[in-house]
Amino acid sequence: MADDVVPGSVGQGRPLQGASLTVTSKNFSENIILGQMIGLVFKAAGAEVLDRTNLPGSISAREAIIKGDADAMYEYTGTAWITYLGHAKPITDPLKQWEAVQDEDRKNGVTWLPQSTLNNTYALAISKKNNAKYHLRTLSDVAALAKRNPSAVTICVENEFASRDDGLPGMEKAYGMSIPPGNIKKMDAGIIYTQVSKSNSCLLGEVYTTDGRIKAMDLDVLEDDKHFFPNYNAAPVIHTATFDKYPEIAGLLDPVSRRLTTEVAQELNAKVDVDGQDPHIVAKDWLVQEGFIKNG
Repeated sequence: MADDVVPGSVGQGRPLQGASLTVTSKNFSENIILGQMIGLVFKAAGAEVLDRTNLPGSISAREAIIKGDADAMYEYTGTAWITYLGHAKPITDPLKQWEAVQDEDRKNGVTWLPQSTLNNTYALAISKKNNAKYHLRTLSDVAALAKRNPSAVTICVENEFASRDDGLPGMEKAYGMSIPPGNIKKMDAGIIYTQVSKSNSCLLGEVYTTDGRIKAMDLDVLEDDKHFFPNYNAAPVIHTATFDKYPEIAGLLDPVSRRLTTEVAQELNAKVDVDGQDPHIVAKDWLVQEGFIKNG
């Protein structure tokens, strides 16, 4: 990273002076933005930073942290608990899930710093226009509508979500709803938002709660009132040997994580996915605006 940035409210005294650190991320907008934030904070704190964000898939970024090829990234508690650590059932309480992940991942040489309230989990959404008719607020409301008027509940989902136990089949079971197979349409994630917003081909669509298109396309996200979907809270993960060498990292990233909410993520993601801005610029502008760092 070639940016000329200096400490704001974090990085005073440049505690990482002389350090050479590598940041990584997965290859979707939100995680790239979060990876850029870590790099910029490290840079302001005096480190030389190598940018290895935008790696394909979750596993390559995860392996980079475990092996020490990368030093830091933002990871999601639900992904770690279910995908990496192999647990079938999520822990409903977000803090308890983070604690369980933190404890169990130590053996893999991964240190979890405190999580943000940013929760990038699955949800169902409906257009505000259509919801004026149905007044749906929760997934229990959807179950009641499906029972009362089965033909009304049409749903657009990704292939994977349609078949996974933590996706549509599990959700139907948890809420006691039965959606007729003919009412389930499978398509790419990006198309779902447009279909729910602009057409009547599906009343409901599978979305991610931090997606910037939710606001941009005027969608209502329905509350998962039975807490079926796992919590995917974003938290910094650090290669443990790096953290042992530079424990100051916690003090640099904790204040940033405390300001990251689902709503903030929606706004930042929209700048990339709706407005076409560069994730690096979006991350930098937000850190400067929040006073964490300053332009040099």
